[in-house]
Amino acid sequence: MVQPAAAIKPELQRRLHHPWQLGLAVTLLLALAAIGTVIWRQTHANVVARYVTSPAAMGPISRVVSTTGTVNPELTIIVGSYVSGVIRELYCDYNTEVKTGQVCAKIDPRPYQTVVDQATANLAVGKAQLQKDQASLTYAKLNFERNANLVKSSAVSVDAYDSSKSNYEQALAQVAFDEATIQQRQAELDAARVNLDYTNIISPVDGTVVSRNVTMGQTVAASFQTPTLFLIASDLTKMQVDTNVSEGDIGGIKLNNKAQFSVDAFPNRIFEGTVSQIRQSPQTVQNVVTYDVVVSLGNTDLALKPGMTASVRVITDQRGNVLRIPNQALRYAPASAIRPENDHPRVWVLHDARPVAVEITPGLSDDDNVEVMQGELKAGDQVVVAERAASSRAPPPRF
Repeated sequence: MVQPAAAIKPELQRRLHHPWQLGLAVTLLLALAAIGTVIWRQTHANVVARYVTSPAAMGPISRVVSTTGTVNPELTIIVGSYVSGVIRELYCDYNTEVKTGQVCAKIDPRPYQTVVDQATANLAVGKAQLQKDQASLTYAKLNFERNANLVKSSAVSVDAYDSSKSNYEQALAQVAFDEATIQQRQAELDAARVNLDYTNIISPVDGTVVSRNVTMGQTVAASFQTPTLFLIASDLTKMQVDTNVSEGDIGGIKLNNKAQFSVDAFPNRIFEGTVSQIRQSPQTVQNVVTYDVVVSLGNTDLALKPGMTASVRVITDQRGNVLRIPNQALRYAPASAIRPENDHPRVWVLHDARPVAVEITPGLSDDDNVEVMQGELKAGDQVVVAERAASSRAPPPRF
């Protein structure tokens, strides 16, 4: 049975009649109170935040459009064949340096040479016929002029005069016909010679052969479509990257924008170029509209090869030595923060181990950082980007 407190007190005074016993009791009470306090604090301790910060710093910042593309020579010439036939000689191969007018291959010219010889003979026949008819014209003219004088004195009949006149006019027409025939056969000879010249497959430019699609003895058929025999890059020291930029990003790209890209062959090297073309023709693949943006650059060391896949970053805007903070800082807010009255962007800066809200005006942004254009923020301030739980007390955030 529990006794009332009034009954316990006289009993305690009776038992603690010696001074040392009273001191021992007080010490025990104090120890119990200290242990209870520790236990209470451990039990009721508040879980506070341990803040992850990043310093605001000065540095460059760029807005970029990322895409992929293919490395190609600036000018690639397709060399084909105008005539059909069998490849008789092959003078060019992959990586052959060629000059303008250099013969790269030769089609068997014998069928076309035969046509030239036949056209030459036909032209000679036409010229001989012209000479014959010109002689007939001379006689017809003399006969007509003689009869014209004799008919005046009635030495010849009018019918003889008319007949000589008709013969003269026919001779004139025959000569004109022969001259036209000669022109026609000359044109046929010229066409035959052109086809004969086309049996020589020549390079139209100075450059390098990057592709050969023909072999010795192969039959080339040019009846319906000109076959591609060689691809010649005019200058491999000048390359371009053909990229596909989405319609959402194309508005920010301008001519002469700087671009950087890398290729798998040189993972630690960054190539630089400029935007030389923004082509207007859209390309639609699976309802995704893209536009071809051409990036031009030099390739003096011939490191880049045609057909390489490039990961391109087109720099649409760039600023140097500006105050910047991580993008994550704009997305962070303490759990206990009160929603602000306005929607002005703000970040949290750590002062005296507690976060303080600072309003800023953000500017240019890239994948990692954002520019601070205005605000009470300076280089070196520790901007809170995240927090993680910890068992220690900390002052609450200030607003």
